[in-house]
Amino acid sequence: MSGSPAKTPRDSAVEARYLVMPQHANDAGIVFGGTVMSWIDMAAAMVAQRHCGLKVVTVSVDSLSFLAPCHVGDHIVLRASANYVGHTSMEVGVQVTRENPFTGQQVRTTTAYLTFVALDAREQPTPMPPLRLETPDDFRRHDHARLRVAARKELLQRLRPRP
Repeated sequence: MSGSPAKTPRDSAVEARYLVMPQHANDAGIVFGGTVMSWIDMAAAMVAQRHCGLKVVTVSVDSLSFLAPCHVGDHIVLRASANYVGHTSMEVGVQVTRENPFTGQQVRTTTAYLTFVALDAREQPTPMPPLRLETPDDFRRHDHARLRVAARKELLQRLRPRP
């Protein structure tokens, strides 16, 4: 895939919607964090697959912040897009919003950043198409993602056992 043409974040972006049902929530009627995490992982994986046209696996969730609760009856809107593409991996950002189905009022509830690796037919990491940035938001998200990638690499280096 390394010879594949570059794709924009818009080319692979995903928007998914869910209705919070009682089975998704605790006894207080608030959606389980694990349910939201599952929805985030699915939306982000779809972005990664659409970007590279290959099988992908989640390698990390670098950040997941719950900002506000979602309740039974809320509509949940997930917007996911590619922020950064390296050689065989990419970062996908996901923004989760709850929407009141009667008033249309929206509140951001969750943000997350996930890293995926593309796999070839032997399930080995393989190159991804590059990311072509178009909009000011694309450039801003890419710049922020580069900082997260660098911080993650530095942390991993520091955590490695020394001989």
